[in-house]
Amino acid sequence: MTAAPLPTLNEAAALDRVLKLMAIPGKSGEEAAVAQFIMEQLRAAGVPESAITTDHVHKKSPIGGSIGNLIVKLPGTKRGPRRLMMAHLDTVPLCQGSKPVLQGMTIRSADQATALGGDDRSGAAVLLTAILEIMEQKLDYPPLTLFWPVQEEIGLIGARYVSPAKLGNPKLCFNWDGGSAGMACIGATGGFNIEVEIEGIASHAGVHPEAGVSAIVIAGLAIADLQQNGWHGLVIKGKNQGTSNIGIIEAGDATNVVTAQLKLWAEVRSHDSVFRQRLVDEFRKAFERAAKSLSNSRGEKGKVKFTSDLKYDSFRLDESEPSVQAALRAIRAVGIEPATRISNGGLDANWLAKHGLPTVTLGAGQQDVHTVNETLNVEDFLNGCRIGLLLATGA
Repeated sequence: MTAAPLPTLNEAAALDRVLKLMAIPGKSGEEAAVAQFIMEQLRAAGVPESAITTDHVHKKSPIGGSIGNLIVKLPGTKRGPRRLMMAHLDTVPLCQGSKPVLQGMTIRSADQATALGGDDRSGAAVLLTAILEIMEQKLDYPPLTLFWPVQEEIGLIGARYVSPAKLGNPKLCFNWDGGSAGMACIGATGGFNIEVEIEGIASHAGVHPEAGVSAIVIAGLAIADLQQNGWHGLVIKGKNQGTSNIGIIEAGDATNVVTAQLKLWAEVRSHDSVFRQRLVDEFRKAFERAAKSLSNSRGEKGKVKFTSDLKYDSFRLDESEPSVQAALRAIRAVGIEPATRISNGGLDANWLAKHGLPTVTLGAGQQDVHTVNETLNVEDFLNGCRIGLLLATGA
């Protein structure tokens, strides 16, 4: 039996689309212009207005935001389980001002001071290309949900707070976010955010430094404790492994005052949920020990307020999972031998899995993301579009 021909892809239109998307500013919390561009394209192609919605997840975000998730839910033209295709709208701030240009088989930013924004506008373009090709070619497709979440880069906000019911409770789920078109990511690490507030005791640093308790010294002792005992950076304890990082510290406004207030933010990650909690606990104990170890001339000590928040839980899909099998078939169908991987970064798929929607993450050509050296590999991007079109049509 001869295999059915694959749906065709208008490569020039797909490239034009991704170039336009990457040129639109839209860092986390400021995605409205990107969503508007996509909605205009959908309406022009004939997608019913009633199928296009935005939710209000940005109201649950710590930074607010200009718009919520963009969701398009279509009944399909043939029977089959509902399929979800997703890719986040936002970019990191380094992409503001990107001027994408095509150079041979590579797209880069003409402004060498900015990142490109392929993360994740190439993924957003895969989804948009799939539905526009379906509408243009009048292709049959099963029930389909297109999901463009917001604020992925600052904590997977859109995917975390989305209502699965608004997505139509899909049975097969695919996310586009990074890497080669032949790679299927079937698992990812989990992570906690940590916030520490240290309350010391202020005093004049020149007249009576001994009357003060420095919040900076408490933090320094705790950080040294974590580093010396192997709980900061790459953490390997027997068979357990994870990572941790203290990324932001705010303290002090004068050199002649013993600093009384300090805030810092950190993160820990591990694929093992028990060990991940252990990392959090070791951070907490280090700061508590440091606060207890330091006192002023009157025997007074500082205080520590320690809070942690689960950014995303780890997950790992079995290769027999229907979404994984469908993705691997689609990759093979475009002539690529697929491979699977596990990510040490967080993905929107982490929260989709937590919502009971096992999601495989696929690539669309992004390289060196979050840097000014970011590029988009054209061949990988176009293959990502071909794979997306296959998965959207259920071919």
